[in-house]
Amino acid sequence: MVASDKLFAGSIPEIYDRFLVPLIFEPYARDLARRLAQATPGNVLETAAGTGVLTRAMASILAAEARIVATDLNQPMLDRAALSSGDGRIEWRQADALALPFTDQSFDAVACQFGAMFFPDKVLAYKEARRILRPGGRFLFNVWGPISDNEFADTVTDALAVLFPHDPPRFMARTPHGYHDVQLIRQELDAAGFTAVSIDTVDHRSKAPSPREPAIAYCQGTPLRNEIEARDASGLEAATQRATEALSRRFGTGAIEGRIQALVISASRG
Repeated sequence: MVASDKLFAGSIPEIYDRFLVPLIFEPYARDLARRLAQATPGNVLETAAGTGVLTRAMASILAAEARIVATDLNQPMLDRAALSSGDGRIEWRQADALALPFTDQSFDAVACQFGAMFFPDKVLAYKEARRILRPGGRFLFNVWGPISDNEFADTVTDALAVLFPHDPPRFMARTPHGYHDVQLIRQELDAAGFTAVSIDTVDHRSKAPSPREPAIAYCQGTPLRNEIEARDASGLEAATQRATEALSRRFGTGAIEGRIQALVISASRG
């Protein structure tokens, strides 16, 4: 992982929330929230909360007395999340998942929506999640499957490789879609002390009203933007247009849809 992979700032949070959240995140947020609700937790810690799509899904399904502390490394993402939620049960707090500012055994559950791929030391992050869980507490998170099984991201990545042949931007393949080895995930959770690990593969269909929306989502609403602008400071619109054209060729020029795939992981503190 390069340093820019973790930088969600500037206009990225707003574009991410407007375009990428409905494109790929919402169905998995609902799925993870449903799984979490089965454990009827009284208080939940969320790490890597981003702009709050999972936070809102959990708040809509958990008991009225449940409390959610939603954290993220990037304060601009939390600022965006707080704009769209007036739920008093939610506390938004900047925090590093590798050094959580909470006491031992203080939460019933920990949830993380598509954040584990960004952790530079995943075992340490998992140990921190286990540390703040009460005995019997659950850790639920999801990660993206291979980029080849996530068709919009794959198409955009290939298009930018043609635009920048000598130094192709690889953010999407390297980080969001770079952590899907089931055996490795199990080993790292085991090293952190978790038990009863289960991993499900969950497919959905990603839908957009036109190819332009996914192109904006990926090129301008993720740290892929940082890579594009590092190669050509004035080339963001050209890259977005190149991605739009590639998506049009593969999926059509009207409303489009493509496959997305993720792994959903559940583990117990024991």
